[in-house]
Amino acid sequence: MEQLTAINDLIRSFVWGPVMLALLVGAGVYFTVRTGFFQVRHIWLCLRKTIFSCFGGGAARKGGEGGISPFGSMCTALAATVGTGNIAGVATALTLGGPGAIFWMWVSAFFGMMTAFAENTLGMLYRETGPDGAPRGGPMLYLKNGLGSPFLAGAFALFCVLASFGIGNMSQCNSIAEGLSGTFGVPPLATGLATAAMIALVMLGGLSRISSVTERLVPLMALFYMGGAAAVLVIHHAAVPAALGQIIHDAFDLRAGVSGAAGYGMMRALQCGVSRGVFSNEAGLGSSVMVHTAARAGEPCEQGMWAVFEVFFDTIVMCTVTALVILSSGAYDPVRYGLAAGTPLMSSLATGARLTATAFSTVFGSLGGAFVSVSLALFAFSTLLGWSYYGQRGAEYLFGERIAPVYKFVFVCMTVVGCTMELSLAWAVSDTFNGLMALPNVLGVLALSGEVVREWKRYQKRLAKSGLFRRNP
Repeated sequence: MEQLTAINDLIRSFVWGPVMLALLVGAGVYFTVRTGFFQVRHIWLCLRKTIFSCFGGGAARKGGEGGISPFGSMCTALAATVGTGNIAGVATALTLGGPGAIFWMWVSAFFGMMTAFAENTLGMLYRETGPDGAPRGGPMLYLKNGLGSPFLAGAFALFCVLASFGIGNMSQCNSIAEGLSGTFGVPPLATGLATAAMIALVMLGGLSRISSVTERLVPLMALFYMGGAAAVLVIHHAAVPAALGQIIHDAFDLRAGVSGAAGYGMMRALQCGVSRGVFSNEAGLGSSVMVHTAARAGEPCEQGMWAVFEVFFDTIVMCTVTALVILSSGAYDPVRYGLAAGTPLMSSLATGARLTATAFSTVFGSLGGAFVSVSLALFAFSTLLGWSYYGQRGAEYLFGERIAPVYKFVFVCMTVVGCTMELSLAWAVSDTFNGLMALPNVLGVLALSGEVVREWKRYQKRLAKSGLFRRNP
């Protein structure tokens, strides 16, 4: 066990280390420049083609037969990304990297929007029609058919399947069980059985049922959490400007930190912020491509815009709200909650959940812990739904369509295991596989970047001819 832990720590230090984080952010910088700073200059186009289109029903009517709506694909992708990272992960970034880590989360999300745009545009270009007549795709297809590398495609699919059982299943179930047990006294086994039953009912209906559930669950849980957070921020509104100032100031703080080495504070904030940002929104991992490509959408760039909004909402909105709640409430105490580098991920996230609960308790009293526990349960359950489809698509690519029932059975069983076992090593290992997905995906996306840029220029010309868009010079 100790050898396995040591090997995993070595691999994880690379996949979530400076080189990989620089590659992830660098990819976002590259596509930001190549698209003319799309996420700034064309923000209204993006909003009009995504969230604003929902008010007229357009997001549910687009495209051809089969598949799911663009809004449904975005909700399913958000279901997978909006999870423990938005509640406990933000607090973990604070404890490991200080308030400045939040600024670097923003930076990673700002550039990550364009990585998400690129990978999902490619996914749409290389998607195929499944036996049921519905569209489907994923990084596996553009790595195999676009890049011409079946090896990288297979590696991505394998890492995805393994990650789906860990970070997408057992670790989420463990968060649900711990929260409900600690707050309401619900036995972990009962939580596991109930969760398994609910997941099975949804998975049996395929992607259409997963999408139908997430279209209702994601807005509901987001409103529930944001409503509670808004109450805390209103009560502590006087401290919000100082909290924002602390985030900006500490992001560039070159004073000596705990280790006594100049620059420790800034570098630690940068590394923790970027890694937790990617952990939260998954931009560059390629996971969301598998559900976005199942959308009834005809324009690759427009589906890429849904991915841009997904990253924006997950990190810029949700994670920022959690950070401001913690900082403005006065719950953040670096001496009390400070964690040394190398702390196991499970312990870090557990500490993060307690810190977030403490912040909410400043307004809701003893109900603060219950509020966070319920929010964690909802967020973790939604992550289960999203990752159940990701893992299934990876398994089907590796072993064919017949593996789907087997995968679903194993996935459901793992929910019970996750609720009833100590999973500190499972957290760490699954975090490694989650990061490993990014390596073949980002390499493929960068190698095929020319196709993304050409598609964006084609889309600009089409809009310009229709009079809806003034094309860039």
